[in-house]
Amino acid sequence: MTDVSYDPRTGRVNGEVEATPLDQVDAIVAAAAACAIEVAATPPAERVRWSAAIADALEAARDELVDLADAETALGRPRLEGEVARTAGQLRFYADVAVEGSYLGATIDHAAGANPPLARVNVPLGPVAVFGASNFPFAFSVLGNDTASALAAGCPVVVKGHPAHPLLSQRLGALATEALRDAGAPDGVLGIVHGFDAGVHLVAASQIAAVAFTGSQRAGMALREAAQQRDVPIPVFAEMGTVNPVVVTPAAAEARLGEIASGFVGSFTLGTGQFCTKPGLLLAPRGSRAAEAVASALRETAPRGWALTQGIADAARTGVGELVDAGAEVVAEIAGPDDGWSVSSTVLSVPLDALQPGSRLLEECFGPVALVAEYDDETALTRTVGALQGTLAATVVADGDSDPDLPGVLAELTSKAGRVTVGDFPTGVAYTWAQHHGGPWPATSDPTATSVGAGALSRFTRPVTYQSVPDAALPAPLRESNPWGIPRRVDGRLMTP
Repeated sequence: MTDVSYDPRTGRVNGEVEATPLDQVDAIVAAAAACAIEVAATPPAERVRWSAAIADALEAARDELVDLADAETALGRPRLEGEVARTAGQLRFYADVAVEGSYLGATIDHAAGANPPLARVNVPLGPVAVFGASNFPFAFSVLGNDTASALAAGCPVVVKGHPAHPLLSQRLGALATEALRDAGAPDGVLGIVHGFDAGVHLVAASQIAAVAFTGSQRAGMALREAAQQRDVPIPVFAEMGTVNPVVVTPAAAEARLGEIASGFVGSFTLGTGQFCTKPGLLLAPRGSRAAEAVASALRETAPRGWALTQGIADAARTGVGELVDAGAEVVAEIAGPDDGWSVSSTVLSVPLDALQPGSRLLEECFGPVALVAEYDDETALTRTVGALQGTLAATVVADGDSDPDLPGVLAELTSKAGRVTVGDFPTGVAYTWAQHHGGPWPATSDPTATSVGAGALSRFTRPVTYQSVPDAALPAPLRESNPWGIPRRVDGRLMTP
């Protein structure tokens, strides 16, 4: 069986990639396991060179890679050129986080009284299986956040190439493998496999220590179940996404509803609505005529685009029908292109009382589709927010910093989301030290984990305490000389190099 590459604009075949035979999957995993101890012991200052080599190779091959990605995703050159730059930046950022070293949590307690000497540090888990996303062929795929943070944390990686862009996945794997070899990284530190069966086999491989995934809830749950059925279960860090709500306060609706509606449309149709952070539900005060305002903004912008795959296009159309069956009403629908995997941009209104736990209305419709509902008062809004599923992001649009409703709405949304924005629509996710790209179940399989930002490295480590171990035998981060030059807590005091 092969992964077939299609052009979303026409549906024509670009080419295909042969599935990886299962014995070859075993060999790739074995190579990752064979170098795991060496990779873990390599100083972060050396691993920086590995990540920089991949980033440099990405940038050098940008034009070739963008052409290949555009043929498989129809996302357009400007978007894809920016994504290549972002991916290179991510690789360098995570490597720098590793050099800084606080993610290791190095803690040293010297012997005192009856207490023996203890030293604790986070150690790499071992080989990580990465399943990337269709909607970010660079930033969340073969060399994306998961791969970059796992390598930075000292873990070999085996990536499952994505069937929505198999030719690009294959090329990225080859490019990175060559760059790592030239940088002196050990063989096996990065491998790639292709095909559904290869992915299933990869998760079951006994030497795989963790799985990182970005995609649909159905696929994420399947991976989680497979990982739990192993003889030795392993963690699955699945970022799956749900409906990201936007709450407009009464004062904001009165002051600038038209502007808010335009911003909402721009956000939920960005990338043809194929963002896990897409805002899918706008809650505005009763009488604001918010649905009409959003519909008007949608008609003015008339976004056009293609779904990444035929399956996504079909699911978006089916999803709109399911939302209507569940009580929503189409207010405006703008058709996409005439050819290929076209998808319409749609805004629907829904009665607030229909937003009940378990309703299809509270499940994600991936694509340029959004719901609008109006709330009567704070009590009704609180009840509705309480009915929402856990989500990656939530937004409050207020009338300035002194809006009296801002603190209360912010507190309500904090209970549901991993990131809460005020005035900013949530589609962009910066890779920074403070970022958290995760959220309560079912947005992710682990609400404490983030797939973007400095905290992403922690997913791929576990703490170990060493008792009465001679200094020379301790891992480098715990030795008295502090050879890696990292911050450590020594006898209760934080010490910086």
